[in-house]
Amino acid sequence: MENKIVNTGSAKLTIGEDSYDLPIYSGSMGAPAVDVRALHKLSGHFTFDPGYTSTCSTESQITFIDGGKGQLLHRGYSIEDLAENCDFMEVAYLMMNGELPNKEQFAEFDEKITSHTMLHEQVERFFHGFRRDAHPMAMICGTTGALSAFYHDETDIAENEARDLAMMRLIAKMPTICARAYKYSIGQPHVYPDNSLNYAENFLKMCFGVPAETYEVNPVIAKTMNKIFILHADHEQNASTSTVRLAGSSGANPYACIAAGIACLWGPSHGGANEACLNMLQEIGSVDRIPEFIARAKDKQDPFRLMGFGHRVYKNFDPRSRVMQKASHELLDELGISNPILDVAKELERIALEDEYFIAKKLYPNVDFYSGIVLSALGFPTSMFTVLFALARTVGWISQWNEMLEDPSQRIGRPRQLYTGAPARSLVPMDKR
Repeated sequence: MENKIVNTGSAKLTIGEDSYDLPIYSGSMGAPAVDVRALHKLSGHFTFDPGYTSTCSTESQITFIDGGKGQLLHRGYSIEDLAENCDFMEVAYLMMNGELPNKEQFAEFDEKITSHTMLHEQVERFFHGFRRDAHPMAMICGTTGALSAFYHDETDIAENEARDLAMMRLIAKMPTICARAYKYSIGQPHVYPDNSLNYAENFLKMCFGVPAETYEVNPVIAKTMNKIFILHADHEQNASTSTVRLAGSSGANPYACIAAGIACLWGPSHGGANEACLNMLQEIGSVDRIPEFIARAKDKQDPFRLMGFGHRVYKNFDPRSRVMQKASHELLDELGISNPILDVAKELERIALEDEYFIAKKLYPNVDFYSGIVLSALGFPTSMFTVLFALARTVGWISQWNEMLEDPSQRIGRPRQLYTGAPARSLVPMDKR
């Protein structure tokens, strides 16, 4: 990756009686950043930023977010345009290569992906080592990491050809792994990939098809699944992406890096948010109980929180949720589903878009709110929600990981700390304590 940040001035930092000039860098969009890399060398001080919420950890050319405007761009294209007009494999190509493919490039890329959808039969045996009630995220985390034992020739990340092959394998095999975890969790035989189908259709068949019957993919469901994948493909330097980059900065193999990202995504504050949202809807149970929970959400003394509303980055409407809102309504109309939980979700959505409390605090329904509804309507249990997130996000993780390796300024991650433990002291022998 060619570094494109531009030095646009300097900032003067004064500590006591000493002042230091620190460079200011700007990108093509977004806020500029003060370069503090030399701060400790110059002054003996570190910056303190728990959660790195005000720290740029890297330069990237893949995804841009403007939380104030509610804007999400992948390589300059809006998420709305991509979700409405592209196949998920087009978006994968875009993220990995920087431009959307033409017909020939798309056909070649798609063929490369579909040629690697099968799992090694020895990988299949791993699933039988898990308890039947194991969480699907535990299964895909372990199985993804184990791929490095099968493709150890591709763990030499200095070789471009091996690196490219590893990226293709991960994108191709993740739907197969995720579908296998689902089938194992419900006690059904696994369904092999069907390379005559596109990415979303193939995944749906592997999840909901059975060997004894012919499975016909509903085009509306496949279209919705495709949008879900695109909407979750990447989201800048979030916790799991930063984890993948941090693991990769040490030179770890790509399968281990993606497994690390999956482990991070599993957290309820990250990828588990849509599962937590549906659990909340189930707790509310019926439309007549909504006022009770709205009142609790507004009560500062009550620990209850409405899940699926607001976002740490977006201070406006999450652009992904607009797409998902439309897709959820289309899907529910197509399937003709009548479900009290979905009725609760629709009423909560209406209230959030009209209630002054929600509007003033900008607590708009986010993508987790709608994706939980959609995935539930498709028939997935809540335990699979984060699995689907991981499947889609693998494209972003791989793109970010590869970009990091090609960045000449990248170094192994090594955050600092403010130590507040015991000062240096002498050890007292046990018989004198």
